Amino acid sequence: MALLVHILACAFGLGSWVAVNGLWVELPLIVNTLPEGWELPSYLTVIIQLANLGPLLVTVMYKLCPGHLKEQVVIYLILSIGVLSCILLAFFWDKTTIVAGVSHSTAFFIITFFLSLVDCTSSVTFLPFMMQFPAKYVTTYFIGEGLSGFIPGIIALAQGVGIAKCVNSSHTAGNHTDGNVWSLHTEYLPPNFSTEVFFFFLAAMMCISLSAFVALNRLPRIYELSTENLVPDSVASVSSGLDNPGAETDGVKCYREGAVQSTPLLTGPKHSVYQLTFIYFMVVWVNAAANGLLPSVQTYSCMPYGNLAYHLSAALASVANPVACTIAMFFQNRSLVFLGVLTILGTGFGSYNMAMAAMSPCPLLQGSAVGETIIVLSWLFFTGTLSYVKVMVGVILRDQSHSALVWCGAAAQTGSLVGSIVMFPLVNVYRLFTSGDFCNTKCPL
Repeated sequence: MALLVHILACAFGLGSWVAVNGLWVELPLIVNTLPEGWELPSYLTVIIQLANLGPLLVTVMYKLCPGHLKEQVVIYLILSIGVLSCILLAFFWDKTTIVAGVSHSTAFFIITFFLSLVDCTSSVTFLPFMMQFPAKYVTTYFIGEGLSGFIPGIIALAQGVGIAKCVNSSHTAGNHTDGNVWSLHTEYLPPNFSTEVFFFFLAAMMCISLSAFVALNRLPRIYELSTENLVPDSVASVSSGLDNPGAETDGVKCYREGAVQSTPLLTGPKHSVYQLTFIYFMVVWVNAAANGLLPSVQTYSCMPYGNLAYHLSAALASVANPVACTIAMFFQNRSLVFLGVLTILGTGFGSYNMAMAAMSPCPLLQGSAVGETIIVLSWLFFTGTLSYVKVMVGVILRDQSHSALVWCGAAAQTGSLVGSIVMFPLVNVYRLFTSGDFCNTKCPL
């Protein structure tokens, strides 16, 4: 029976962030089809921010009507919406409409909003439901939640990416049949399986999560509520509904994993006002960079090196995040000096990524294997180092006090929101970043 509950708890956790994580790792294939092109990630970061209305509404209901909001009903609803949205996405992701004379991916944006709403709301509903079980099953749930980022990344790597080739084509100039104009255009060979198949895979994972929840909900209630401090405190950090894991979807997840791993019965050393100020500054900056600033320009940073570089950067970053969280669970270093150095190191990788995006479509070492390797590794280490910092900050503030962890969520969401809002006009209004074409972009040697 215990093994069955562990399996169900892990499967239930798969549905927490699998949809949004799946969208991000599939972007290297999507950006070549949708009319927004390289600007697409900047739209997604803002849409995910708007989806935080879901957990905010649930949190308000918790506060205003305590005991009246049933997690089971909300979970049934959001998981059903998640399954339906993934299926609709498979059919309508490439459908466009004309808005103000410009073609836009309206269907994709609307469905993405609902998927983000599902995943964001899971942060404030899934864990309270899991509190009905002993703490060991909550840990298993967190493993499943980590796999919700890991598995889509692995599947995306198996999917591969369409190799670009230049095709010389001609069209008639004017009304003269003998005046053909020749031009190069880029064609992408199909990946190992289509985007539609990938979205159906996401729908299947959501179905697994829904089925696991149904089974968990029907188990005989032979368990006692966990009375350990670690679960309520971690729930408090989640129930604030303030974090945004959306851009790389990792904030609340890492804080909760870190909080669960911290010692519940021992109080950590209290920090001074200056130390707390530094900690909260790290929270704001790390989340602004990881959830807003850099994801908005990942296409400009990676696509000049080729579709494969972008594909590997997105997929490996999705895998690096849960791996970094797992490392932080077993190898904890709470030194503020160490975390500060790690933040600077991650910022350095992020600065390189941003610099390459600013130089698009002709970044450094373009067209060389060395350049492609560096940009992929830079994104990998950027995600990994900052994910570790997020976890350890959550651990530190969890031991500081309950309110400190709640303010941590507020600071994280503030950083994510500011990062997304700052980048959207820079990318879409002022056009500070320039897209390119694999076949027609000519860069100086």
